[in-house]
Amino acid sequence: MISVFRQPAPAVAMALLLGAVTLEGCSKAEAQGPASAPPAVTVAKPLVRMEADWSEQSGRFVAVETVDVRPRVSGYLSSVHFKDGQYVQKGQLLFTIDPLPFEARAARARAELAQAEARLDRARSELARAETLRAAAAISTEEYDSRKEAQAQAVAARAAAQAALRSEALDLGYTRVVAPIAGRISDRRVDPGNLVANGETVLTQIVSVDPIHFEFSAPDGAIPAEARSGEPQQALLKLAGEDQFSHPGRLDFLDNRVDAGTGAIRGRVVLDNADGRFTPGQFGRVRIFFGAPKPTLLVPETAIGSDQSRKFVLVVNAAGDVEYRQVQLGPAVRGLRIVKAGLKPDERLVIHGLQLARPGQKVRPAPGQIADVQAASIAQAAAPLG
Repeated sequence: MISVFRQPAPAVAMALLLGAVTLEGCSKAEAQGPASAPPAVTVAKPLVRMEADWSEQSGRFVAVETVDVRPRVSGYLSSVHFKDGQYVQKGQLLFTIDPLPFEARAARARAELAQAEARLDRARSELARAETLRAAAAISTEEYDSRKEAQAQAVAARAAAQAALRSEALDLGYTRVVAPIAGRISDRRVDPGNLVANGETVLTQIVSVDPIHFEFSAPDGAIPAEARSGEPQQALLKLAGEDQFSHPGRLDFLDNRVDAGTGAIRGRVVLDNADGRFTPGQFGRVRIFFGAPKPTLLVPETAIGSDQSRKFVLVVNAAGDVEYRQVQLGPAVRGLRIVKAGLKPDERLVIHGLQLARPGQKVRPAPGQIADVQAASIAQAAAPLG
């Protein structure tokens, strides 16, 4: 049997083609799905808090007073009267130098003074007799003047003996080496039995404890003009390993010139240290506050984006459109960042979902809240020292 292939009629062919096109269109529509909805973001207004401007610098603690304890007489060290590292009071006995040689010298000086006073008594008696004889014209003028001169010499000799005794008494007193200031003492540098030299041998060192200084060097321009007026500026410090600036102090010194080599100016903050928490040589950071607190905008770090070297935030207007805001940032305050310029306090900024939003794009804003600073303004914590 022979089969004959017949082409479909034109109407049938057209129907098949339209069916294929319809099926393809349905497949594409199913693949694309419904139109995408605007992205969801969380928005909130920036926090407004009263904050003062500040400059933050690194530095180290320095004792207000530092004294190298040296002997004021030479001799053999006989005893030590303190424990290494303890706190001492002004006038407390620290060392004793063998006093026996100085006691002998003081005894000899007292004897010489007694001799001088005896010679003075004799000279006075002889001058009194000479005055009686002179009244009776029984003594020559030359003899009278000689006795008068002898009394004057005896007076001078007694004064010299008195001065020598005072000097020996001072040296005897200097065999007791006492603390010239109150503070924390270092270890002894010389053991008993060694010879110490007047004004040369360093026996130990004492540093004052309360108050204490914190010294720093700030770049030129970091300290505003109002800080150089002489008015005390409040400060807060934190130690290495601490998260918060919680130790109050005050700026009490700024140098009178900027160092030409480093371009920095030296400054100093004074702090109470009654409990000895701070130690000379210890490092830390300080914030120095300038001027009165003023309204300041605070935003979370999650709301800040980077565009090359610029920082920006995204805000959502009343129509739900995203707008770009370039901002000038200040320092961080307990997890939030200060915005100095570029943002208004009544604008809604994107605090979560920043990577989903694009300028000019519509979004679905959901109201959120910026976590408040847990304490009062950091500037208010910098209370004046008592």
